[in-house]
Amino acid sequence: MWNWFHRLGSPRTFFEISGRLLPWFQAGSVLLLVVGAVWGLAFAPPDYQQGNSARIMYVHVPSSILAQSSYMMMAVAGAVHLIWRIKLADVALQCAAPIGASLTFLALVTGSIWGRPTWGTWWEWDARMTSTLVLLFLFLGIIALRSAMEGREGAGRATAVLAVVGVVNLPIIKYSVDWWNSLHQTSSFSFTEKPAMPAEMWLPLLVMVIAYYLFFFTAWMMRMRAEILVRERRTEWVKQLVSA
Repeated sequence: MWNWFHRLGSPRTFFEISGRLLPWFQAGSVLLLVVGAVWGLAFAPPDYQQGNSARIMYVHVPSSILAQSSYMMMAVAGAVHLIWRIKLADVALQCAAPIGASLTFLALVTGSIWGRPTWGTWWEWDARMTSTLVLLFLFLGIIALRSAMEGREGAGRATAVLAVVGVVNLPIIKYSVDWWNSLHQTSSFSFTEKPAMPAEMWLPLLVMVIAYYLFFFTAWMMRMRAEILVRERRTEWVKQLVSA
């Protein structure tokens, strides 16, 4: 197990494995995104209170889940980089940040669109929305910090520390609706609890969540592969790959 962990940490090994996995992730993400979107937006029943405006959850909920998951993955990569100095972990952290920031922005925008007809306001400074906005600032801060520092080693350590420290915001996002009074409803979807909504609504939502995960890993692997080629451009295996 330990040898496999270190072997996967090799940029060349990751590049080879991801090259075999990438077509499957691409095909799966496209297929499930189409199926989930058509199912949720065209065939799932409207909400008994919110009507058709609730259909935005098929975009909002998956993007919110992936925003938090991507930050957790980034924090784990940062911890691995700080503890074991595995350079691929730094690549993973760097490449996940822009994707996570985009998903968080999408979650905030769709949440505001949802909030206007539901709560009568585009924005409310409640705990869930504010902590999600903080999450966006954490993503942007990591991107800005890496861009501002010249040395790759120092930038990698600094961003890893920020990613690990910022993980304290994730439980605040998750439990904010339970800890404080909030306009935001409790979680409508969970992998550990039976959904409160009927199967006709949560099944397409589940498809969309899986599709978003596949999309995230597809984009993540593509960005990592490009970054690996840049960082390893002077190595023999990259020269052979380019020449071939």
